[in-house]
Amino acid sequence: MKIQDIPQTGKLGLTVTWPGRNGLIRRTLVTPSNPRSDRQLVVRDLLAQQARRFDGLTDAQQDAWIVAAAGYKSTPTLGQSGPLTGLQLFVRINCKLGLLGQEPVDVPPVSLQFPSLAPQNLVITNTAGVIAVKLTCPTSPGENTVLRASPPQKAAVRACGNFRMIGTCPAAVQGSADITALYVAQFGSVPLGKRIFVRASTMVGGFESLGREFQARVPAA
Repeated sequence: MKIQDIPQTGKLGLTVTWPGRNGLIRRTLVTPSNPRSDRQLVVRDLLAQQARRFDGLTDAQQDAWIVAAAGYKSTPTLGQSGPLTGLQLFVRINCKLGLLGQEPVDVPPVSLQFPSLAPQNLVITNTAGVIAVKLTCPTSPGENTVLRASPPQKAAVRACGNFRMIGTCPAAVQGSADITALYVAQFGSVPLGKRIFVRASTMVGGFESLGREFQARVPAA
């Protein structure tokens, strides 16, 4: 239910509160289900691995991560955020690299220069019932264009915050990169009439540029 109260978030007694689009929302605390999906298990294993790896770094390496982390803020909650710890930044970067099948790093990069983002548009086609989801790429996406996508949304939806990493952008063929297989592997078949959101960013050493978001509706025919 919607409430009027001091801005807050989290668990309090037998209730949990969080900020919604139109104010605070509070509901009875319920322990969420734990489906233990393959992706969940992979992420949890990566988190544990990288936490152990950080403990095995030299003092100089750990200090470098601590210094680098001071320049990165946590996700704001109720308008507040703070600098990450060295461990948090190390785990964040190396878990991301691990999910994309890339080698972990022991030292944070000194300076970052992100290449221009190749994807420029999202195009979904329906040819005799065969759905194709493609990104228009006038230039090569390289090997470090990271893609996130949303589950299929209702056609009327114009803003989405539910994105999941689906992989890196495949090579473009005649100006288009076909990401149908990546999308289907994550969400299953592409339903007709639904809207799909895709967010692309470039990655250097586990650090990502600001993402660019695209959306398109799956045509009926």
